[in-house]
Amino acid sequence: MYAAEPAPEEPLPGAEPPGEETVSEDHLAEEALTGVSGGVPADHAVAPPSGTYRLQLRGTPHERFGFAEAAALAPYLASLGVSHVYLSPILRAAPGSTHGYDVVDHSRLADELGGAEAFGAMATRFRAHGLRLLVDVVPNHMAIPVPRDLNVPFAAVVADGPASPYASWFDIDWEAGGGRVVLPGEGEVNYRRFFDIDGLIGLRQEDPEVFERTHARLLGLVEEGLVHGLRIDHPDGLADPRGYLRRLAEAAAGVWLLVEKITTGEERLPPDWPCAGTTGYDSLGMVGGLFVDPAGEKPLTDYYVSLTGGPRDFEEVERDARLHAASSCLKPEIDRLVRVLRRMVGERRPGMERALVELLVAMPVYRAYVVPGEDAPQRAVDVLNEAARRARAHLPEDAHADLEAVVDLALGRGERTDAEFIVRFQQTSAPLAAKGVEDTAFYRWNRMAALNEVGGVPGRFSVGAEDFHSHCIRLARDWPLTMTTLSTHDTKREEDVRAWLSVLSELPGEWVEAVERWRNWGPGTSPLEPDLEYLLWQTLVGAWPLTTGRLEEFLTKAMREAKTRTSWLDQDPAYEKAVLEYARGVLADPDLVTDMTSFVARLAPYARVNTLGQKLVQLAMPGVPDVYQGCEMTGLALVDPDNRRPVDYGRRREHLFRLDTGRLPKEVDDEKLLVTSRTLRLRRSHPEWFGPTAGYEPIAAHGPAAEHVVGFARGEAVALVTRLPVGLERRGGWKGTRVDVRRQGWRDVLTSCTHMGPILDAARLFEHLPVALLVPREIDR
Repeated sequence: MYAAEPAPEEPLPGAEPPGEETVSEDHLAEEALTGVSGGVPADHAVAPPSGTYRLQLRGTPHERFGFAEAAALAPYLASLGVSHVYLSPILRAAPGSTHGYDVVDHSRLADELGGAEAFGAMATRFRAHGLRLLVDVVPNHMAIPVPRDLNVPFAAVVADGPASPYASWFDIDWEAGGGRVVLPGEGEVNYRRFFDIDGLIGLRQEDPEVFERTHARLLGLVEEGLVHGLRIDHPDGLADPRGYLRRLAEAAAGVWLLVEKITTGEERLPPDWPCAGTTGYDSLGMVGGLFVDPAGEKPLTDYYVSLTGGPRDFEEVERDARLHAASSCLKPEIDRLVRVLRRMVGERRPGMERALVELLVAMPVYRAYVVPGEDAPQRAVDVLNEAARRARAHLPEDAHADLEAVVDLALGRGERTDAEFIVRFQQTSAPLAAKGVEDTAFYRWNRMAALNEVGGVPGRFSVGAEDFHSHCIRLARDWPLTMTTLSTHDTKREEDVRAWLSVLSELPGEWVEAVERWRNWGPGTSPLEPDLEYLLWQTLVGAWPLTTGRLEEFLTKAMREAKTRTSWLDQDPAYEKAVLEYARGVLADPDLVTDMTSFVARLAPYARVNTLGQKLVQLAMPGVPDVYQGCEMTGLALVDPDNRRPVDYGRRREHLFRLDTGRLPKEVDDEKLLVTSRTLRLRRSHPEWFGPTAGYEPIAAHGPAAEHVVGFARGEAVALVTRLPVGLERRGGWKGTRVDVRRQGWRDVLTSCTHMGPILDAARLFEHLPVALLVPREIDR
C-alpha cells in the first residue's frame, strides 16, 4: 500500500463550511488508501484503466483551477472510484486562455496553472491515492498570440519567412503570400487554420523535427512515469493521422492512447490506427438514443414543420450549411485547394472546380484517410463514391466527367496524382464537416435539440435496444479500452439536459400545448426566427431554472452559430438586442414562469429515470467511462463556456460521505452520485468483469413491459435500466414482466437488496430505483 499523505489545512475549492456532518480530507484519504468504501486495490498501478474524471484546468486570475487545485481533489476522486484523472491541456497557452487549446510553447508547462513544480506535486499526490494521469494533447495547431513573440517559432517565421529555421513548423502557402505570412485585418490568410479561427495556425506534424520538438516535454513526462495516457485533440486536421499515431505510439510505448475522432453514422474508426479508441462521441449518441421514444418522431416533426416552416429532413439543412461554410468562413481553405487543382491540370477548369466544391460538401464523413503513395483502402473508395453520388444530383450532366476526375485525384488514382491534393482535400473536408454541420446546421434544425450533439445524427430520432447491443458487442470485440462519455467540454448541452428533453418524445401532445401557451403568453410578438424560438423553449425546459445571464449567453452563441440573421463575423446588433430583450421578458413574466415550472415538475419523475438509466448504461457498457467534471451529480449546463464553470466539489464530497456512511439518497443528485460511485468502484475492483478481456451479453426481459428494460451482463455483473418511463406508466407498470438473469443469488450494489433469480420480477427489481447493478451474493464488494 501507498503511504498516507497529510491532508492540507485548507478546504477544497467550493467546500462548504465545516459542520456536524462534514467529512474531513483525512478521512477520505484514509478511506481511499485502506480500501474502505471504494478504496484502491494494491495492484492499481498495473491495472487497466477503469474510469476517468475530466477536469477543466483554468489559469485566469479570477477563476483559477490549476495543478494545486486539481491535486486537492485526489482523495475525493479516489473515493469516487476512477483510475485516471483526465486533464485539459497542460502546456503554456496564450495569455488569458480559458481552455488551454491555444498552445504557444510546447517546451513549458503552463505557469498560469502552477508550472512544473506544481505539476510534479500534483502527480505525486495523485500517485499516492492510486490515480494516474490522462493528458490532452494538441498536435494540430498553435496560437498566434498578442504579443506574437510569446510564440517564438511563429515570431521567427513572421520575421524571416521561408528562410526561418522554423519555416517547416507551420502549414503556410508561401506562394499565395508572396513569400510572407499574411495575417488577419492584412487580407486573406495564407496558412491553414484550426477550422476558421485565424488565431490558431496549423502545424506540420508530418515533419519529424516538428513532431520531436512539439512532443519532447510531454514524452518526457511519460518517460518519468508522471503521465500515463494521451488524448489527441482533432487528429483529422493532420496531414497523416495514422502516421502521426504510429510515431506517437512508438515514442510512448504502452501509453493509453485515445483520439478525439468524430465518427458519423455507420462510420468506424480506421482499424489500422494504433490507439485504444475514441473519446466516446459515438457511444454518447447510442446511449442517449435508447431513452428517446420512436413513437414521438412523427408528432414532433409535424409540429416542428408547422411552427418553423422548415424541412422535415436534416439533409437539406446540412447541405445548405456546408455550402455556406465553403463560401464564407472556410473560403481560404477552399481557394487553396482550388489552386492546387489548377496547378495539377495546368489551367482553370470552372466545371472541375465546381465539382470539387460539391464533392467536399457531399462528403458523408469527416475525411477518407487516403495516404499518398498507397492504394486507397476500400472504405475510402466507398466514402468518395457515396460523396460523388450525392454531388452528382447538384451538378449539370456535362460536369459529371469532371466530378469523376476529381474523385480519382482525391483517391490518388491515375497519372496526374498529386500528394498535396490528396492531403489538402482531406484537410479541407474535415473542417467543412465540423463548421458546416456541428457549428451551423445543428443550430438551424432543432426538431429535437437533444439529438443535435457532437458526433450525433439529428435525423436518427431514436436507438433501439438491438442496435445498442450490437454497438456494445462491437466495442467489446474491437475497441475494449475506448472511452465512453455523456458530457464533454464540447457538448452542446450536458447529459441531464438531454435526459429531460428526451421525455418530450413520450409527451408530444402536452409539449405542443405548452409551447403554444408560452408563445401566446410571451412578451409580445416574438422577434426570434422560428427555429431559434423553438430552441429557446426546449432550452428552458431542459436546463430549468435558468438565470437571465446564462440564457442570454446561450442564445447569443446559438443565433451567431446558425449564421442566418447574425454571426460572429457579421453581427446584426438590432436583431440580437431584440432576441435578448424577448428572452428577458420571458423570464420576467410570472405567469409564464409559474406555468413552465409546473410543466417541468410534470417531467421530473420521468427525467429521473432517464438520468439514472443513461448514466448506468454508460458506466457499465464496454469501454472506459469518463465522468465530465461535476456530472457525478446532475449536470444541466449548456454549451461552453457554461459547461466550464467552477464546480462545487465541497458539496459533492459531502454527499458522497453521507452515502458512504449509510445515509439513504434524498434526491436525484444523491441517486446519480450513488450510481456513479458504486459502478466506478465495481469496475475498479473487478477488471476481469469490465476490462479489456471482458465480454458483453444482452439480458432478455419477458412480459408486457419487456421493451422498457435494457440489460446486459459484464462478466459476473448485470446492469439493468428502465427506459421510456411514460409508456411504462401507461401500461400499468411492471406487472407480469420478468428478467432472466441466468443464475441464483444476486445483490444489488446500489440498494443492497437481494434477489434469488434466475428469473426476477421487474417490479421488485426496480422497487427503489429505476436501475439495478447486480453482483453474485457472495461478492462483498
